[in-house]
Amino acid sequence: MRARIYKPAKTAMSSGTAKTNFWVLEHVAEQARSVDPLMGWTSSDDTQAQVKLTFDTKEAALDYAAAKGIQASVQEPKARKLNIRANGYAENFATDRRGAWTH
Repeated sequence: MRARIYKPAKTAMSSGTAKTNFWVLEHVAEQARSVDPLMGWTSSDDTQAQVKLTFDTKEAALDYAAAKGIQASVQEPKARKLNIRANGYAENFATDRRGAWTH
């Protein structure tokens, strides 16, 4: 049984970093999904592929995998460049703007 341990990235729909402060252990599918000929739905007999476990630290996830005999590979998160502006959001509505206001 194989699994991957990773830290989720922030969603593209939000500038916040909520739900990115934990580590996820996700089982890798052992077999490919098959298509049902009647309905066209995809399905699989592998129920472990549906399991996602969350942990506070990477070490806790690795300890769990070692205790359960799971071969886990770790994907380190990429560092995110902070976008901090001098005046923040208020800069969009500044009255002392030097250039022309365009949308």
